[in-house]
Amino acid sequence: MRIMGLDVGDKTIGVAISDEFGWTAQGIEVIRRHKLNQDLERLQELINQYQIEELVVGLPKNMNGSIGPRAELAIEFANLIKEQFKLPVHLEDERLTTVSAERTLIEADVSRKKRKKVIDKMAAILILQGYLDKKR
Repeated sequence: MRIMGLDVGDKTIGVAISDEFGWTAQGIEVIRRHKLNQDLERLQELINQYQIEELVVGLPKNMNGSIGPRAELAIEFANLIKEQFKLPVHLEDERLTTVSAERTLIEADVSRKKRKKVIDKMAAILILQGYLDKKR
């Protein structure tokens, strides 16, 4: 059973998938957002291609744990894809995932230009891996 993790932003959606055992997360793509229909079509293609059975959407809570405008948008998106794809959708706290992803890429000596291209995919990996670790 494969699970897909999403880091949803205004301009991009970072996408990660689990291995078939649900142990590890791997980044597969950063979707450049255009129109909602196009974004959903691409997600559907990936769901079909990797035989995804569950989705995890990052929930960007405020540092005090409250839900702000960004988190409300993530919840709306999660509800939309749950209805669209008829799959279980889970919300995973993503506080500091982008910061952690950035730090990891800097430590790996990845250039700023390259970091910008993969940061959302890396954040999706961290979101999904956090979910997988809790699930075990």
